[in-house]
Amino acid sequence: MITIRQMRYFEALAATRHFGRAAERVHVSQPALSAQIMQMEQQLGAKLVERSRADTSLTRKGEAILDHVRTILAELDRLEQTARRGDGLLGGLMRIGIIPTVAPYLVPQLVPHLRTNHPTMEIELKEAITGRLIEDLREGRLDLVIAALPIDTEAIDTRAVFRDRFYMAMASNDSEVLMSPLSESDVDPDRLLLLEEGHCLREQALAVCGTAGRRSLVNFGATSMATLLQMVSHDMGMTLIPEIAVPTETARNAIRVAPFAEPQPAREIGLAWRRGHLSEEETAAIAEAVGACVTSRPAR
Repeated sequence: MITIRQMRYFEALAATRHFGRAAERVHVSQPALSAQIMQMEQQLGAKLVERSRADTSLTRKGEAILDHVRTILAELDRLEQTARRGDGLLGGLMRIGIIPTVAPYLVPQLVPHLRTNHPTMEIELKEAITGRLIEDLREGRLDLVIAALPIDTEAIDTRAVFRDRFYMAMASNDSEVLMSPLSESDVDPDRLLLLEEGHCLREQALAVCGTAGRRSLVNFGATSMATLLQMVSHDMGMTLIPEIAVPTETARNAIRVAPFAEPQPAREIGLAWRRGHLSEEETAAIAEAVGACVTSRPAR
């Protein structure tokens, strides 16, 4: 009979397509992982993995079995989560991932709110770009993700929570006076600063400013909104800033913001979770908490 350990090792290998990285992910040595995969193949009587020096891939049988393995592991994670939870709607451990352009502005309000209204809830937070968070969500390392929608991933459900409008941020002493409200043509692509590749806000900025096909962008990819706005405050360019960040960043940086003309561009922030992992009541309670924290933000 195959074991849970073998299934977890196989799922890690399927996700990484590399024995070394898979071993690191499940915190074992590479020979130990390889031995468990071989035992799993022997017990199932089928070859699951094509091994070569160049790469590692799954056989057709391996791909078919992977779906079943992921379903079983998801149910096991759900069982463990249910057992860990105490009394109350959101009792026990909740592992939440949040994208970097939301986390610094939401977490300081959200965590106290959840602790006050759900005192038996234990919270673990992870900040990362959307792709990494969704990978962790699919593989059971997170229970919930707060990110920009849409998220079109198989077996992942989503729920919209709030609309986050975009503004243009520039240095307070910027000599260029832009018309307000702004139109797409008012933005100089030569001065537009962007987050590094992988951040969804980068793609949103390119779409809003109509520069997706332009190459005359400032060749610097900041790793965080804080870094980007420090550059803006020193008059190194301008950047798109989401409304959720405006109160905090205008208070600590020498920047001013200008709104866009109607219809104002915006992103939709929402929740994502593995299908069947959380109940409707649980996701509704978290959505209500997030919405309450956003509504209570200080005025600009």
